[in-house]
Amino acid sequence: MLSRRALGAAALAALAPTPAAASACRRTVYLTIDTGWMDTAELIAEVMARHGVRATLFIADERTFRGDTSLSDSWAPFWRARVAEGHAFGSHTLRHWYFRGDEGERVRYVAWGERAGTLLDRPAFCAELRAPEERLRAMTGRGLDPIWRAPGGRTTPNALRFAEACGFSHVGWTANGFLGDELPSDRYPNDRLLERALATIRDGEVLMMHWGIRSRQQKFAEVFEALILGLKERGFCFATLTAPPPRLLAEARR
Repeated sequence: MLSRRALGAAALAALAPTPAAASACRRTVYLTIDTGWMDTAELIAEVMARHGVRATLFIADERTFRGDTSLSDSWAPFWRARVAEGHAFGSHTLRHWYFRGDEGERVRYVAWGERAGTLLDRPAFCAELRAPEERLRAMTGRGLDPIWRAPGGRTTPNALRFAEACGFSHVGWTANGFLGDELPSDRYPNDRLLERALATIRDGEVLMMHWGIRSRQQKFAEVFEALILGLKERGFCFATLTAPPPRLLAEARR
């Protein structure tokens, strides 16, 4: 029986586009990547560079597999390379906590696994969104685009209102754009996630994945190149975001 790695290699060969197919751009998708565990970041970045894919990168200062955090100085070369490649950048908050509800003119901000958290007023909320920009600018000289993504995609009315007041529009992802790289791999193996993505992604989708997920045993990065090639074979081109795209706004209104 072939290993999953061998199956992935076979999928790459089968999905390799002809020159004519590679040049045909009939649809657009928006690949977005959140920080996460960062353990497959270099592999994902290599695939994107090899195939000319630009993405929108939402950054937070999360713990990584190295024992540091994703916006520490040790990651400066990685982020400088992504800036040079022309990717877009948005805020994913500094601490990557979760918004759990509004209380008057404040929003409750809670670390994973905790209940109490802290209450942020508008200035404190804006500081939380802008802090990743300060770190990115210090490392690369580049600021953020005027977009943000709430951890877990979980917003509140106050969070959205505060963010708009300090210049950030929220960008989530479309239902078909959820690539599933954070799901348990025993129930959602890579081949199943890849098959689903290639079957359901449509024009204008916002795709969401991470630079790595600590808890997932089978790393989604192993089929990332097959995903890119499969979408290109189907006439998709990749674009970056500086505002929520029409497809995302349409889904939000349903």
